[in-house]
Amino acid sequence: MMAETKTLLIVAHAPSTNTAALKDAVLRGAGHEEIDGVTARWIPPLEAGAADVRAADGIILGTTENLGYMSGALKDFFDRTYYRVIEEKEGLPYLLYIRAGLDGTGTKRAVTGICSGLRWNPVQDPTIFHGEWDDAFLGQAEELGQLMAAGLEAGIF
Repeated sequence: MMAETKTLLIVAHAPSTNTAALKDAVLRGAGHEEIDGVTARWIPPLEAGAADVRAADGIILGTTENLGYMSGALKDFFDRTYYRVIEEKEGLPYLLYIRAGLDGTGTKRAVTGICSGLRWNPVQDPTIFHGEWDDAFLGQAEELGQLMAAGLEAGIF
């Protein structure tokens, strides 16, 4: 009997070439050749809805730091889905990454506060890609996708 395929939802704001590259790296990691039991899909925050969250076994959130806060697109996602998923998705494992020109602390506090209210479980501390662009960010983003997909497949979270 085959194990059930898990669904990893990636809701990441990717308005620039670099943030799109981060999102693509996360997807690449989640689709690693050794991970068979997880299907990863990216849905932009303005398109993702409560049904997408309900169908997910895990979620990776990605946002830019905008004026010391999350992107308006990710805030819109939370505004539209929060009360529609709060009861059903308690305990949902999540990862957060932030592309920050500054330090990302305000963004981290805002998103983790919302996720705490949803009673979602962080897989690890948020990853903040801060400062000037560094191509090493891509390897780190790929590792995030792989970590989450492998953990879901193994039933660790």
